[in-house]
Amino acid sequence: MKKLFLIFSVVSGSTIFTSCAQKHNDTDVSNNSKSAETTTKKLNNMDTAIFGAGCFWCVEAQFQLLDGVQSVTSGFSGGTIEKPTYKEVCTGKTGHAEVCKIAYDPAKVSYDELLAVFWKTHDPTQLNGQGNDMGTQYRSVIFYTSENQKALAEKYKKELNASGAWPKPIVTEISPFTVFYKAEEYHQNYFNLNGTESYCQFVIGPKVEKFKKVFKGKLKH
Repeated sequence: MKKLFLIFSVVSGSTIFTSCAQKHNDTDVSNNSKSAETTTKKLNNMDTAIFGAGCFWCVEAQFQLLDGVQSVTSGFSGGTIEKPTYKEVCTGKTGHAEVCKIAYDPAKVSYDELLAVFWKTHDPTQLNGQGNDMGTQYRSVIFYTSENQKALAEKYKKELNASGAWPKPIVTEISPFTVFYKAEEYHQNYFNLNGTESYCQFVIGPKVEKFKKVFKGKLKH
């Protein structure tokens, strides 16, 4: 893990002039089944990580590039109501965070490495937001699915704070996973399917390009 501290080029991008929520189009909502998952079973030796780091479109686009990551699903966790819609979560009143559920092969990429990517690709010192995406739904959060994940996340957070990697303390929430609700279908694989939209061009695109440079040795071929 400590080797990963040495390359602390944060891929958080420059100032964001548009926000994820502003791109919401009520007429575009495909009201899918909002599948709720309260367990994270291992399938075909895959494990699961659940991270929130601002707009889930950005998180999804970056983690999709990592070798060892089988799939990334955008959705919501950590709230108080069942089967929330994107519109409801955007009010900030449901308590949910926009998160990505990452299915990965631990033989190819470790949870330690995923944590390194998580903290390097957003500003974990910004409370309840990333750039112009403001609100509790955009908070920095790790929902751990095991005691081992909890221990690693807390250890990493403590060491990063002690290292002075940022001038302000990390505010990342570390909480137990309870339930995951898949977001509407049009949110899935968003950057790859909507690359010409302004948010994709000016916010996600630059982050993806920086990500490729910082993690060039860990990308899918």
